[in-house]
Amino acid sequence: MMRITTSSLSAATDRNLQAAMNRLATIQDKAGTQKEIGRPSDDPSGTANAMAIRAQQSQNDQFMRNVMDANGWLSTADKALSTTTDLIHQLRDLTVKGANDGALSPDAKEAIALELEQVFESLLVAANTQYNGRHVFAGSSDTGTAIDKATLTFGKNSDVERRIGPNSSVRVDADGANVFGEGTASVFALVKNIVTDLRGGTNISSRITEVDGFLQKTLGVHSTIGASHASVLAADEALLTDAVSLEGRRSLIEDIDLGSVALELKKQEVAYQAALSAAARTLQPSLMDFLR
Repeated sequence: MMRITTSSLSAATDRNLQAAMNRLATIQDKAGTQKEIGRPSDDPSGTANAMAIRAQQSQNDQFMRNVMDANGWLSTADKALSTTTDLIHQLRDLTVKGANDGALSPDAKEAIALELEQVFESLLVAANTQYNGRHVFAGSSDTGTAIDKATLTFGKNSDVERRIGPNSSVRVDADGANVFGEGTASVFALVKNIVTDLRGGTNISSRITEVDGFLQKTLGVHSTIGASHASVLAADEALLTDAVSLEGRRSLIEDIDLGSVALELKKQEVAYQAALSAAARTLQPSLMDFLR
């Protein structure tokens, strides 16, 4: 027969109590942190999956920030192009009005010329539109103004793009030269020429076609900006959906089921109390304990 000594019984009881205490401590830690994984050793595979998901979340967050910035650029460009379109319409109306030589007095022509000069200045303001200190019609140029008023040329280094997805980028600026033209072929030079002709008594009806050309250019660039803006808004919706999906996957791995943990905590508390009670009854003091 195997002889069970008091010391071996005490050691076994101590091991069992320690095991019960460890189980209780583990479930208490989960309840306190509300995390399924407290340290990588708790679930190495789960930890690796959680880290991969968090990396995807970080990338998704960066794309969302890029989308927000792209939306700001494109909204500003859209508004500037709308203003430019209105100004060119005004330019056309004034040109048509000024082309009616026989019905206009010199004072009326001068009044039209003054309005055209105001249109010129307003077009310059539109061409120099900024977003966060950057010119939307001058690419990555960091010059003080998008267009040089003396030479009527745009400063530009390269296009401004924003990455809005793993395999998707969008241009967020507009080419000022495509909208307003440059130098003697610009809308600014055209306005100046119309004013000069009007004051010099030259009929300006032939200028209407030139104005229409710039109107078509502006509308073309505006439609391109609109298409880019639509892509950005679609990417924003997709990224929001991905964010919800990724958070759900992360939660399944890392977060506890509070109801289940509460029940398990109560179960382990009862088990530990039972173990303590059993140990107290089993390890009764013997005669030898008093003779030591």
